[in-house]
Amino acid sequence: MERTLCIIKPDGLQNDHAGEIINRIEREDFRIIGMKKSRLSRHAAEHFYAVHKERVFFNDLVNYMTSGPVILIALERENAVSHWRTVIGATDPAEADAGTIRKLHGVNKEKNTVHGSDSPENGMIEISVFFSEQELIEQR
Repeated sequence: MERTLCIIKPDGLQNDHAGEIINRIEREDFRIIGMKKSRLSRHAAEHFYAVHKERVFFNDLVNYMTSGPVILIALERENAVSHWRTVIGATDPAEADAGTIRKLHGVNKEKNTVHGSDSPENGMIEISVFFSEQELIEQR
């Protein structure tokens, strides 16, 4: 089993897409092993996106991710990372495949509704940023 982190971003909540996204997660045979609604602090967002610190969009990204509540979801299934990335689609909704979450609900490259880990290793690291092991409940 592999794990990945899903974040339903502020635009996903502001546009009332959270229920549809969670339903899609379940239809795609993911197990939700942790879920919570939160508002990211500036410090947490800067830490989480530190890999982008030198990029021109870093401050806009941090400002956006702290602009409203998010839903953090730890997911588990076989090939979780690659499957979730297929389900959510390309970063830019205009380039995303039809039927993907970002194509259906994304606004632009910044407001693209959901986050997905980019590797199994990062999935584990990202989940540990927001969830303790005690908060993760396996459904086997």
